[in-house]
Amino acid sequence: MITLLGGAVAVFLVWWLAKSYTAANPAKLASLLKKIGGVALLATAALLAFRGRLDAALALGGVGTWLLGWKSFVPPFMRPDAAPSAGAVSRVRSVLIEMTLDHDSGKLTGTVLGGPHAGRDLDALSEEQIEEVLRLCAQSDPDGLRLLEPYLDRRFPGRREAADPYADARRAQGPRSGDMTEKEAYEILGLQAGASEDEIRQAHRTLMKKLHPDQGGSTYLATRVNQAKDILLARHR
Repeated sequence: MITLLGGAVAVFLVWWLAKSYTAANPAKLASLLKKIGGVALLATAALLAFRGRLDAALALGGVGTWLLGWKSFVPPFMRPDAAPSAGAVSRVRSVLIEMTLDHDSGKLTGTVLGGPHAGRDLDALSEEQIEEVLRLCAQSDPDGLRLLEPYLDRRFPGRREAADPYADARRAQGPRSGDMTEKEAYEILGLQAGASEDEIRQAHRTLMKKLHPDQGGSTYLATRVNQAKDILLARHR
């Protein structure tokens, strides 16, 4: 009887999801599926515990509580932030520059998006060619100057000791605000669409450690990471 009832509930859920899928917001749908999966796993864990299968019940219960966002109930070794995800990267763009931060190594790389060196990696440019990119950014892309700052500090140590001819251009306007899309926010935090609140907070913590001034980070990049976190957490409220 219990098996029959469970099958009927499963069929109903599949029908309901199929009916509403086309009109559903992908992020909300992903969150809903996680909740349904969490409830199903907890129910299965309870049944296994009742039958004396405590080992399997604990395993399924841990996964179920994680899916439901009950992080405090999940054993530390089963939490997604117990070890950083391999291969995660963050991308931050301005008009002329895209910078990529590797979460594992903390390495910054970049690509020129406009001008005579469009499409080229910063690592492939000579110091003179990067100077051309800097001049172009000073004319039309102050955010690009801010993005280049930590990269140049790492590639050319001691650069700050010399006079900075682009300081005024970099201060010409404050960091952009209010114009970040949800897609950009996911890219900055290195997350997939539909990430949970815990995943957003963990990615933010990891990146802020990488962007600490002692690690060669910058105030501008940290500001963008904070903005991305705020935008994505707003949809969970």
